[in-house]
Amino acid sequence: MTYVIYQCAFILIETVTHNNYKNPLFISTGVHEALELRDNVKGEYHGKGVLTAIKNINSIIAPELLKQNLEVTQQKEIDQFMLGLDGTENKSKLGANAILGVSLAVAKAGAAKKGVPLYKHLADLAGNNDIVLPVPAFNVINGGSHAGNKLAMQEFMILPTGASSFSEAMRMGSEVYHHLKKIIKEKFGLDSTAVGDEGGFAPNILNNKDALYLIQDAIQQAGYSGKIEIGMDVAASEFFKNGTYDLDFKNPKSNPADYLSSEKLAEVYLDFIKDFPMVSIEDPFDQDDWAAWASLTSRTPIQIVGDDLTVTNPKRIATAVEKKACNCLLLKVNQIGSVTESIDAHLLAKKNGWGTMVSHRSGETEDTFIADLVVGLSTGQIKTGAPCRSERLAKYNQILRIEEELGAAAKYAGKNFRRPV
Repeated sequence: MTYVIYQCAFILIETVTHNNYKNPLFISTGVHEALELRDNVKGEYHGKGVLTAIKNINSIIAPELLKQNLEVTQQKEIDQFMLGLDGTENKSKLGANAILGVSLAVAKAGAAKKGVPLYKHLADLAGNNDIVLPVPAFNVINGGSHAGNKLAMQEFMILPTGASSFSEAMRMGSEVYHHLKKIIKEKFGLDSTAVGDEGGFAPNILNNKDALYLIQDAIQQAGYSGKIEIGMDVAASEFFKNGTYDLDFKNPKSNPADYLSSEKLAEVYLDFIKDFPMVSIEDPFDQDDWAAWASLTSRTPIQIVGDDLTVTNPKRIATAVEKKACNCLLLKVNQIGSVTESIDAHLLAKKNGWGTMVSHRSGETEDTFIADLVVGLSTGQIKTGAPCRSERLAKYNQILRIEEELGAAAKYAGKNFRRPV
């Protein structure tokens, strides 16, 4: 246990969470997330340093946890002890980043002690006996706060649901990505092939539907029509203004007369679903516009994903279930702050018939924990960026290694990505 604790400072830097203000590392954030603990020293790291959280590990969490004489395989007990030690609902005393750093280190050490891969240990913790590899949701066009173009909607993704294996899905996604690059270069010039925070291209277009046409053309040119479907993360809270939605929110002189009501924005989505092979829309409305969420979910059979709406928080998930606001959880471990709570959030979603999409953040490192998590929980779907940039590819490469290790036993979620087990 001592070794585990003193590895946490490194992991901590890689797994910070955030709350209520815009973090330069994590652009799109929900106001209901667990509280990261930053130093707020303006002259150092723009106030975003984490020395206070590290101190909390070394001076509070480590000594108190060591007194408990727990084994690293006792993930639930360790996480519950840290939550009690913090004693706040949003982990504001010790910091969700401090607690999560220890929690992830314990999970990795627990797998090592058992002599099993991390994904297998996580599967054991979740009671999952059926290992399934996920469909990757590649973010190939960036907009919203992730890019400097005029697109309001944040992520446009491709999902190779028609692949026969994860490795084939990677090939299909990579080929479409490079066809898309060629199309964008020809239409908008070389500068438009620069990539956004998550590796997607950011062509200077305003109409969100134009992004879908570009993706559809790339899928066709790659020869994968019918095998690759489309998903979106709208991140609508980013352009929600006084009860309406401003699709020109990056323009400081946008015209209020053009802002859309929830009903009009829903019609935009239904139009997308009619015209394109759309299978998933995340955060279509503001995180507290509950009625709009419930209305859209009732009007379409596709997956409606809650991220800012649910922030991997059991209380928010329970409210969303009650209101029938969505049918899929976006699972981010640093939104809630511990491995056990992340697993419990997934199990709660699954119990209520939802899907779960495991997710990265806009600011990332090369840590691959979520790759093992998505396999261990067998949620069937993961989004961790474009097939570009090392911090995104690290996760995909880890899943490829897991697939190779599983050999003939490897199963790919494919068309069943919403409910693979």
